[in-house]
Amino acid sequence: MKRIVTLGAMLAAVTLTSGCALVDRWIGRDDAPVLAAGPGQIEPVHAAAILQDQAVFWVSSNGCTEKSDLLPVVRRQGDASVITLRRLKEDRCLEPHEQGIEMRWSFQEMGLAPGSRVSVENPYQLPRG
Repeated sequence: MKRIVTLGAMLAAVTLTSGCALVDRWIGRDDAPVLAAGPGQIEPVHAAAILQDQAVFWVSSNGCTEKSDLLPVVRRQGDASVITLRRLKEDRCLEPHEQGIEMRWSFQEMGLAPGSRVSVENPYQLPRG
């Protein structure tokens, strides 16, 4: 029973947090967070880093995830860009990588100028191990 209550409380917190962003948009606040629209599903990441004009992500893999299965969606926000990594193809293999795998995109691949200010919008997920 305790686990069910905890799960219910977590779901309520997520719903309230998401609802706050929607209310902010309805009342005209421009700084409300918005997850980028695009193909596929938003991919939770284990870690993300921006370095040397590259975006580096650590994502879950069941053994078959390839770079082409993921797509970085870039949108402008003020004088910076926001990257949202989206999964286009589900990994249905049965050999999970406990710590996830690394995927990289250069700024050039994403249409960004060298030295651009960027942030990552994906939710974080702890590795399975």
